[in-house]
Amino acid sequence: MNLNLLIENLTNPALLFFVLGIIAVYLKSDLEIPPNSSKFISLYLLFAIGFKGGQELSNEGFTYEVGLSIAFGIALSLVIPVYTFFILKKKLSIYDAGAIAAAYGSVSAVTFVTGVSYMEAQHLQLHGHMVAIMAMMESPAIIMGLLLISIYNKNDSEAIDKKSAITHSFTNGSVVLILGSLIIGCLASAKQAEGIKPFTNDLFKGFLAIFLLDMGITSGKKLKSFFSFGWFPILFAILIPLFNGIVIAYVSSFITSDIGSRFMFAVLAASASYIAVPAAMKISVPKANPGLFLPMALAVTFPINITIGMPLYLLVVQNT
Repeated sequence: MNLNLLIENLTNPALLFFVLGIIAVYLKSDLEIPPNSSKFISLYLLFAIGFKGGQELSNEGFTYEVGLSIAFGIALSLVIPVYTFFILKKKLSIYDAGAIAAAYGSVSAVTFVTGVSYMEAQHLQLHGHMVAIMAMMESPAIIMGLLLISIYNKNDSEAIDKKSAITHSFTNGSVVLILGSLIIGCLASAKQAEGIKPFTNDLFKGFLAIFLLDMGITSGKKLKSFFSFGWFPILFAILIPLFNGIVIAYVSSFITSDIGSRFMFAVLAASASYIAVPAAMKISVPKANPGLFLPMALAVTFPINITIGMPLYLLVVQNT
C-alpha cells in the first residue's frame, strides 16, 4: 500500500474529528452535538451530495454503461446479504444474522459522503449516477434480509411484519432526500445551481467534520457493551467489509473502466448501514439486537473503511 496515501488519510481532519469524539467519551467529557443539530447536518450532507450528483447526471445522460452500473449496484445489495447471512447464522440467532446481513448489504450514506471527500482529495471525479446507485442500494438489501429471516424462522407466531418494513425501506427519509435532491439537481440549470453553490460545495467539508465528531461520540458510547459479544462480531465487522471492497474493486473493472466509479462501487460494497437498516429492523424484527448490529456497522466497519479500506480499494482499482 502507498504509505503516503495511508498517512494522508489518517491525518485527514474529518477522520481526526471522528477519533476526537471517541477520545471525548473515554475521557468522560460532556462534549456532545445537540440531536437536532446532528440531524440537520446529516440532512445537509445528503442534500448536498444528491444535488451535486444530479448536476453531474444531467451532463452525463443515460448510457448503456450507466444502466449496467445501476443493475450491478442493485445486484450487490441482493447478493451480499445472502452469503453474509449464512456465515452469521452459524454463530448468531436468525434474527441477528438477518439484521446484520441486511446492514452489510445496504450502504452507509456517511461512508459514501466521506468517500466522495476522499475522491476529491485524490483529484477523482464523482459521476452523478453513482449517487443514484447509492440510494437504490438501500431497499433491496433490507428486503433480502427480511426474506432470509422469514425463510429460516421456524416460529410462525413470531412472523415479521414484512409489509411495514418494505414500505419503510422505500420511504426512509435518507432515501427520499437523496433521490429527491438528485432529481432536483438534474432538473436545475447550471446557472440556477450556481446560486446555491456556496452552500452545497464550500460548507461541505466543515459540516462533514462536525458530523464525524458526532459519529465518534456515538461510537465511543457503544463500544464497551459491544465487546461483551466476543470476537466473532468484531472479526466479521473488520474482515467482511475489506473482503467485499477488495473483490468489488477488481470485479467492477468488468462494468466500467472509470477509476472514480470503481472506487465508489468498492466503498458501497464495503460499507454497512447504521441508519436505514436499524430503523427498518426496529419496526419489523424487534428480536434483532441493535446493541450488536449497530456498533458493528458504526464503531468497527465505518472507521476501518475510512482508515485502511479507502486507500486499499483505490490501490486495487489503480492496479487492475
